This record gives sequence, C-alpha cells and structure tokens, in this order.
Amino acid sequence: MPRQIPYIIGNEACERFSFYGMRNILVPFLISSILLGYLPQGPDREGAAKDIFHTFVIGVYFFPLLGGWLSDRFFGKYNTVLWFSLIYCAGHACLALFEGNANGFYTGLFLIALGSGGIKPLVVSFCGDQFDQSNKDKAKLVFDGFYWIINFGSFFASLFAPLLLRNYGPAVAFGVPGVLMLIATFIFWLGRHKYVNVPPSKADPHSFLNVVRTALRERRPGQGNAGTTIAWTGISVAVAMLALWALKAVGAPVAFWPESFGFVITACLALGVLIAFGGWGASLQLDRARGVHPDIAVDGVRGVLRILIVFALVTPFWSLFDQKASTWIIQGNAMTVPHDQWWWPSWLVKEAAQMQALNPLLVMLLIPFNNLVLYPALRRMGMQVTALKRMGWGIAISGVSWIVAGLLQLWIDGGAQVSLAWQSLPYLLLTFGEVLVSATALEFAYSQAPHAMKGVIMAFWYLTSTFGSLWVLLTNAGVRNDGFKAFIGQTGLSEPAFLMFFFAGFAFVAALAFAAYARTYPMQDNYRVA
Repeated sequence: MPRQIPYIIGNEACERFSFYGMRNILVPFLISSILLGYLPQGPDREGAAKDIFHTFVIGVYFFPLLGGWLSDRFFGKYNTVLWFSLIYCAGHACLALFEGNANGFYTGLFLIALGSGGIKPLVVSFCGDQFDQSNKDKAKLVFDGFYWIINFGSFFASLFAPLLLRNYGPAVAFGVPGVLMLIATFIFWLGRHKYVNVPPSKADPHSFLNVVRTALRERRPGQGNAGTTIAWTGISVAVAMLALWALKAVGAPVAFWPESFGFVITACLALGVLIAFGGWGASLQLDRARGVHPDIAVDGVRGVLRILIVFALVTPFWSLFDQKASTWIIQGNAMTVPHDQWWWPSWLVKEAAQMQALNPLLVMLLIPFNNLVLYPALRRMGMQVTALKRMGWGIAISGVSWIVAGLLQLWIDGGAQVSLAWQSLPYLLLTFGEVLVSATALEFAYSQAPHAMKGVIMAFWYLTSTFGSLWVLLTNAGVRNDGFKAFIGQTGLSEPAFLMFFFAGFAFVAALAFAAYARTYPMQDNYRVA
C-alpha cells in the first residue's frame, strides 16, 4: 500500500465534513433566513430554498470541468487541488461572516462551488495515480476506503451541523466547517514530498478535443458529413438557447421561452446539447481521424464517448439522491419527532435535517457488508457482480426508495401524525442504491479513462450530478405552470406526493435504459504501468 495514501484520505475526511456540514444545513437556514424574507413562510419560500440549493449543487458539479482541464493541461493535480482548496476556505469564511447579507452569502456559495468543484475530480484520480500495475489490486480497497472516509466525515457533519445551527446560530454553524476545510488543506500539503505526481499533458496534439475536431473537419470523397452537420446543429441550438434567455432577460417579448428558465437552467441545457450532439457527430466520423492521430488516441476518444453514455444514464439517480438534502428535509419538517419513545435518541437527534446522518452511517456499514458478505455470496451462487450491473441495480433501488417516500407523503397528506423514524426506510434504500452506483463509479471511471484524460473523465463523472440537479430545477419550474398544476390536481395527489412518484418512475426508466446499454459496453483496463 503506498505510504502517501493516509494524507489523501485524511484530507478527504476533513474536506467532506466541511462540505456536508454547510450543505446539509443550507436549506433549513435559507427557509428561516432573512435572505428569503421577501417571501412568505410556506411552499413559496421552501421552493425558493430548494432552487438555491440545487443551483449551488449544479455549480459544485460543473466546476470539475474547469479543475480537470487546468490540472491535465497546465498545473498537475497536486497544485490544482492546493490552490482551489484555498478558494474553498475563502468561501466558508464568507458564509460565516455574511449570514445576513445576500451578496456576501451568495459570493461564499459561489466560491465554495468553485473550490469544491475544482478539486472534486482530482483527489480521486490523484489517489489512483499513486498505484500502478504492480499494486492495482489494492486500488479497489482504497477506493472503497476512500468512499468510506467520505461518509465518515459526512456522518459527523450531518449529525452535528444542524445542532450548531440550532444552538449557536449560522455564524458558528458555517464557521466550523470552514475550520475543517483549513485543516484538510494543511493535511494535504504535509504529504507534498511523498506523492507520485503525474505531469500534465501540455499541448497534446492528440488530445480528446483535437481528435474530435479532426474527425468533424476531415472530408472524405464519396462520404457524407452527417456527423459534422449534427455537431453544428448542436452548436446552433445551444447558441439559440442562450440568445433566447438573454433576450428574455432584457425584457424582449420572447413568448415561447419559459419565464422560469433562468441563466443556470439555460446554460446547463445548452451544455447538455453541446455534449450530446458533439459526441454523436464525432462518433459517426471518428475513423476519419486515423492517420492524422495515432490509433491509440482515436480508440481512447471512442472509449470516452462510450463512457459518457454510461454517465448520461446515471444522471436520473442524482436527481433523486441530492433531494434528500432538500425535499426530504422539507418532508421531515412535517413529521413528528418521536421524543416520547424510549428508543429515540432525544438527547442528540432533534431536527429533521439530522436524519441525513443515516446516509453516511449506512454507507459505512453497507460497503464492508457488500464486500465481505453480499458479493462473495452472489459469486458463490454463480452470479457475476460486474461494476455495470451494480450501478444499474443501484439506480432501480433508488427509485424504490422514492416510492416509499411517496407513500409516507400520502400518509402525511391524510392528516396523520407520522413519526420521523419512518424516514429511516427510504434512507436505507436510497443509501443501498448509492453504494451500488457511486462507490462503484469511482473505480469504474478511473479504470475506463485513457491515461491522458483521467482528470477530464472524472470531471465528466461529477457533471452527472449537475444534470441530476438540472432535472430537479426543470421539474420545480414545471410545477409552477398553471396547466401542470391543474394536471397534478386531477390525479388527486398533493404536489410533493406526485413529484415523489414522478422521480421514482424517472429512475425506473433510467435503470432499464442503463441495463440495455450495459450489455454492449466493452470494459477497459487503464491502470498505469509500473
């Protein structure tokens, strides 16, 4: 086992406490904060808090694109992580200092999104860089341990941050995670002389984008240019979306562009169109890059495009998972904390937001259970537990968790006093799905990425969470439409219950599509040679 691994793991534990400490109290803080004082208490303020939360999540998982590019192209992983960590610390300071100032607080959220997102794709791949072919069998243990320590930090953050907010106010509740982020940066810096530093691939003529550009530009006699046409169509649609948003923003009468589609939604949709149409077009003409670029580079790009399809099919999972810190907290606030029951830890668990601590606690239990009990048992039964099978089942199980949450919501809507303890069941199911999807994907994404593109492919993996929150924002925008509200009313369900069953169905459709694609996916082995 590489001796430098403890520095990376220790940094990750403190950073995750820092991130989840502020993230898991963001919605409760906003609902009660003067920052949203212009809205009345109730569904409007809760909806605005959810929008701010998921916009923040979109930023956190968008900026890995920037961090991955700077690392792979210019600074290397170590330097990029160190400098973005300092930006991250500055963001926490803003939250603690400007709890009642909208400009200062939202600047802090932006800096945390930039810093956290910038390092997010790099710490995992930097950890992978410490292994080679001689000890790659240890990598799976470390990736699982890496995910375990993430949840170790998240558990204590989820448990104690709501109590800090309740008892000491937002300055302390946001300040303590900032101190932990400073400690995380220091621990990472301490290991600077022990790390294996893979240098950045500067000005690579055979990079992913260069190969794609060649494939789309090359002309072949007697062959059409359907791929180029598709790519240009995507560019045109993306530009048109941004132009329509800009016209709407300056007051132009653009009736067919939704009022609720702000810049974040529009920019994410435009990015999705660019990736989808550009990747589709390049895949049709990729062989035209052979000769101009070596076969290994062209095959590497084809491998990345296949991985992006896997990633796209995972995005619905994140739309369900990230709402445990928004929709499920709001549901929990409408439930009864069972302080009168002898088995309920009333001395510790006082807020619905603290139920999120169940997620990391269950992860820490389920990862060793899966590795030591479940997977060996399935293998003895003759079942091959591949990474893609685990991920597909994880998406489906997350859908089941939202069916249970929807049933609880129906119970609440019926006027019953529902115990908060019942939320343990959907948390258990969602967490089991998360372990199958997210812990597996860390190993999958690193092993499948070509050597020169590991930072960027990890950034694309984290971008799946951006699109997961995009689906939430689009849904929230949709339910503000009078026609859609009328449709929900015709179902006889409340809006929260309808949306819970909707997202469950979304996950089931995604799981079926994932299973169909996984049958044809060719697995790769891209660990570094010693």
